Amino acid sequence: MNKKAEAIQWSTVDYEHGSLYIAKTEKGLCYVGSPGQTFEELETWVNKRFPATVLIEDHSALKPYKDELYAYFTGTSRTFHLPVDVRGTPFQLQIWEALKQIPYGETYSYSDIAELAGKPAAVRAVGAAIGANPVLINIPCHRVIGKNGALTGYRGGLELKQYLLQLEAKYAGARL
Repeated sequence: MNKKAEAIQWSTVDYEHGSLYIAKTEKGLCYVGSPGQTFEELETWVNKRFPATVLIEDHSALKPYKDELYAYFTGTSRTFHLPVDVRGTPFQLQIWEALKQIPYGETYSYSDIAELAGKPAAVRAVGAAIGANPVLINIPCHRVIGKNGALTGYRGGLELKQYLLQLEAKYAGARL
């Protein structure tokens, strides 16, 4: 008996400096890509994380997620309510949940996230888990900076990280 392959729908979302690939499973958003990323990079990521899946371009299926991202980029929303489908180790999932606790417009250090996750000695492992976050922006790893306040590595690139932090600083005091 042939089992039907799981479908992952994808689209792109535009923002002020370009566009990002986004993808979802039937359970939720599973991927927000980096600026300048190619389709082949998305395909490689999907094949590694979701073997035996079919990638299908479907703008209407991603529209609710695109609308949430547009609302974020324009400052009309500070939170994301649609489901995500992230797959990782139990430790990675714990760290990604901790990232969601960082308030809009604020930054935490890697040490803060390690403390928040109850793993104060695991700062390097926390950094690796943050770097593996597949859903940029929605799971706000851009809000994590070095203990000294410096911008540190970001899968989306430091330019996007700085843009997102400046965007949040701009709208943090605004009333919705």
